[in-house]
Amino acid sequence: MARGGPVVSTGNRDRAARLCVRAGVPLSALLLSACMLGPDYHTPKSAVDAQWPTDSLLTAREPDAADTYWWKSLKDPALDAIIEAAFRNNPSLQIAGVRVLGARAQLNQAIGNLFPQQQALSGGATYTNATAKSLAQGPAASSINPEYTSGQLLFSVSWELDFWGKYRREIESQRATYFGTVDSYDDALVTLIADVATSYVNIRTSEERLRVATRNADIQRESLRVATVQFKYGETGELDVRQAATLLGQTEAQIPRLQNSLTQARDGLAVLLGVTPSGLDAFLTGPGEIPAPPAQIAIGIPKDLLRRRPDVRAAGMSAAEQSALIGVAKANMYPAFSLSGVFGYSSNNIGSNSLGDIFTWQNHSAQAGAGFVWPVFNYGRLVNEVRVQDANFEQAILNYQNTVLNAQAEVEDEISAYRTEQQALGSLTQAAEAARRSTALSLVQYKSGEADYTTVLSTEQAQLSVEDSVAAARGNVVIGMIGLYRALGGGWEIREGHDVVSDEVRADMARRTDWGRMLEPANHLPAKFPEVEQ
Repeated sequence: MARGGPVVSTGNRDRAARLCVRAGVPLSALLLSACMLGPDYHTPKSAVDAQWPTDSLLTAREPDAADTYWWKSLKDPALDAIIEAAFRNNPSLQIAGVRVLGARAQLNQAIGNLFPQQQALSGGATYTNATAKSLAQGPAASSINPEYTSGQLLFSVSWELDFWGKYRREIESQRATYFGTVDSYDDALVTLIADVATSYVNIRTSEERLRVATRNADIQRESLRVATVQFKYGETGELDVRQAATLLGQTEAQIPRLQNSLTQARDGLAVLLGVTPSGLDAFLTGPGEIPAPPAQIAIGIPKDLLRRRPDVRAAGMSAAEQSALIGVAKANMYPAFSLSGVFGYSSNNIGSNSLGDIFTWQNHSAQAGAGFVWPVFNYGRLVNEVRVQDANFEQAILNYQNTVLNAQAEVEDEISAYRTEQQALGSLTQAAEAARRSTALSLVQYKSGEADYTTVLSTEQAQLSVEDSVAAARGNVVIGMIGLYRALGGGWEIREGHDVVSDEVRADMARRTDWGRMLEPANHLPAKFPEVEQ
């Protein structure tokens, strides 16, 4: 779905407004959109590169449906299930979804201002005990009962016409705010998916590093046994035994630290999933290996960021919101035209009258009027309010342009990081193979007396270090891929076809408040977003 946020052009709105004033537009034309003040919004221009640096790992091909759900390219069912659970249960994401509902209600409220703003149905009854002096004088006075009751039922309405587009600009502003909350939700979803995937990879990396440390501890334990036997039969000195024991102790000391890191990673992932730490075991199934990234990643072109990254779109919507507020502020400087009317019935029980006749036509009354209010003397308050909104709008434009620049820098950084980790992994993998071969040869030579234990010690230390680095690098490669997809703004599409709040949240809100049909996704999620102008 092509989506976008919002250089700005004021068009002819203000000039048309002045023409409306001079021409004395008739009442039937008061709602013409030509008399809408303020600038019309367009996507701010921003500096965007033509393409990203590509190689055998990265292609400029536009991401397709497979790249949309990028985590599935890791082919890890446990990760797929974890991301799905986070999407359903993460509390922070639910908060962002509720903000969408609130913004949709505010938009509906703004739309309501296009109709009569004040409507009231009022009624009442009055009991009166009048003195003789207050009654009419003359022959008829004696026939009037000094005690009587009167009643009335009135419907009144007041409507400020949207002649200058104030209320339509408010709707534009609220619509942009509403779209912005959806974009903020999508941004939170992109961040959540990346955080969940990163936490999962950190867990698998910690498990792999634990296996490396345990495996090397076993090798060193065997070396200690050989050194002890050699010392027992007088073939070597005590120094070899002590050195072997020292190395084994250092390796065993790393294991609790790695287990602690694993526990912390698990606890962090549980929070993201909205479950307790003990509830995480059901998700961490499978072989528990570090997933392997795909052979190539589709990164598209920089201009894709304008529609893919939700934070860029949200910055554009913020600028659109502020642009509309300029029109609202300008409209407040011009006369406000309004219509008003009252219709109702009244009756009393004086003489032959009866309260029961209140709804007879002869007891009705009606009143209608029109007027205007023009804040002529406001001591510069209104014009300075326009200036304030214009300054806020310029800040929003600059923020949008800065967001686009930062987005490109993040992608470039992640591309560099991903390539660096791939290159490092290739070198470390070769080094690890050499280290394992060196350890095996040194131990054979030590047993045959062709090498001293210092050689065994150094090769075993090197093997542990390089194998641990390989495990960390394998995790870093996947984390680099995750960071790249985060920078590209991928993953928010998972919400399409789903609601932004859970069934439980929706049920709670429905129990407290009459939301009508607004809790249905079709009524609080936009069917169409503004197109990006490129």
